[in-house]
Amino acid sequence: MIKPMKSVPAPAQAPTEINGDTPTLRLFALLEVVASKDQFFSLQGLAEETGIPKPTLHRMLQQLESAGLLERSGDSRQYGTGVRLRKLAENLLLNDTFHGARHGVLRALVNEIGESCNLTALSGSEVMYLDRVETPAPLRFYLHSGSRVPVHCSASGKLFLAGMTPAQRQRLLGHAPLEAFTPRTLTHLEALEEEIKQVKRQGFALDNEEFLPGLMCVAVLVPSPEGRSNLCVAVQAPIMRLTPDKALGLLPALQRAADALSQIEHDATDTLDDGTLD
Repeated sequence: MIKPMKSVPAPAQAPTEINGDTPTLRLFALLEVVASKDQFFSLQGLAEETGIPKPTLHRMLQQLESAGLLERSGDSRQYGTGVRLRKLAENLLLNDTFHGARHGVLRALVNEIGESCNLTALSGSEVMYLDRVETPAPLRFYLHSGSRVPVHCSASGKLFLAGMTPAQRQRLLGHAPLEAFTPRTLTHLEALEEEIKQVKRQGFALDNEEFLPGLMCVAVLVPSPEGRSNLCVAVQAPIMRLTPDKALGLLPALQRAADALSQIEHDATDTLDDGTLD
C-alpha cells in the first residue's frame, strides 16, 4: 500500500529587519518597508512581517501618520503611503543630481530625430514628466517637466501598466471610469487589456491621438537592472509629421537613448553604494 505523503509546512519567513541607530532612522527603515508595497497593510500584518511588538509599531505608525508620511484607509484599520511621502518621492525624481546627464541624453535624442522627447515615471494613476526637451519646430505640443497625463491613454503609461500584474492593474484602474479625452481613447478595461498584451509582445507603446487630438507618441522602457522599470523615454510630435509608420522607424534611436539613460541610473546606484558623491 502506498502511504500518503505528509504535508511539509512551508518554512517561516524571516522578519524584515528594521535597523537604525536612532529612533528617526528606525522610522525611516519602516518607511522603506512600507514604500516597497503596492497595497494597504494592517498593523497585524506589518507586526508579523517586521517582528516589531505591536505597541511599539503602533506608536511608530502614529508618528508617521501625524507627519503626513502615512495615511489610513477608509476603515481606519489599514495604512498606506501619505501625500507627503509621495510628494517627497516625486521631488527626488524631478531634482536628483543626475538630472543634467539625463537631460543631455534627451537633448541629443531631439537633435537626432528632430522632435520633442521626454523622460517619464509612474506616479499613482498618472504619468509624470521628469524631464523634457522641445523640438525647435514651430508647430509643437508644449508639456513642461512636472506635467501629468493619464496612465491609460499615454504611451509611457501603457508600458508601465504592462509591467504590472493583472491584479495590480485592477487596483489602479478598476475603481474609476477611464476618461475619454479623444474619440480614440480606450475607455473599457477589456480593450485596454488587449492593448497591453500587444505592448508586452512588441516592447514599445504608441499613443495615437488618444490623449490629445493630433498628437502621436511612441515610448520605450528604460531598462532596469532591478527588473521592473519605472522610467520611459518617449518622442511626441504632431500627427502630420509623425505617423505610426514613421514612429516605428524611430525605435532604434529611442532604444539607444533608453540604454544610455539606463547606464546613468546604474552609475548613480554604484555611486550611492560606494558612498561617493563627487
